[in-house]
Amino acid sequence: MGRYDGRVALVTGAARGIGFGTASRFAEEGASVAVIDLDESAAAEAAGRLPLVEGAKAVGVGCDVSDAGSADAAVARVVEELGGLHVLVNNAGITRDNLLFKMTEEDWDLVMNVHLRGAFLMTRAAQKVFVAQKYGKILNLSSVSALGNRGQANYSAAKMGIQGFTRTLGLELGPFGINANAIAPGFIATEMTDATAARLKMDVEEFRRLNAEANPVKRVGAPEDIAAAAAFLCSDEASYITGQTLYVDGGAKLG
Repeated sequence: MGRYDGRVALVTGAARGIGFGTASRFAEEGASVAVIDLDESAAAEAAGRLPLVEGAKAVGVGCDVSDAGSADAAVARVVEELGGLHVLVNNAGITRDNLLFKMTEEDWDLVMNVHLRGAFLMTRAAQKVFVAQKYGKILNLSSVSALGNRGQANYSAAKMGIQGFTRTLGLELGPFGINANAIAPGFIATEMTDATAARLKMDVEEFRRLNAEANPVKRVGAPEDIAAAAAFLCSDEASYITGQTLYVDGGAKLG
């Protein structure tokens, strides 16, 4: 028996990276999984690679999380095709890094729209289902960059906003049997961090090595590290935890 047998989990930005790792973990533990991505073909391809257990299903859904109609339609489709909804993971994100004096309004708005507006719209759509059934788990992805990071004024602001959003969800939705928490990853080896290395004109392996040296456990994280934390926080074992942000960063912010 898996922790998520009979459950349906929806993960945004799940065609790759942390999102795919998290979707895979839910599938391994018995859930039917909706892979949500801006690119529906990539979402469908990723859904086809999930390690589903017998009786579980997966679907890939194209969705612009920053658009209210698209978010509502995605949730409705998941409920119809997978038979319900129990877990929402707001993972979709982008970066548009630059120093403040070089950052454009478009850079700012794009990051805010995907991270903050997207989490709001997807949560608003999902909570209608959760409140009606008096059960739901919401997990939002923040970041250690919420504490400030050079060249990421937009991303840092959005990720700290996610933490305030999460605490408020805990207050508002707790009485309806809904838990809301957040994970703040440290350096995770993904296509996104590889792209950062390329932007900095650094070798990917050297970039990872330097980041590993910057934390006490002396390694970088993997999507599986975030997925393990997500699987706990969205489980019934964590039913007395809500409104919290868990930093999963190898201890990088201890110093």
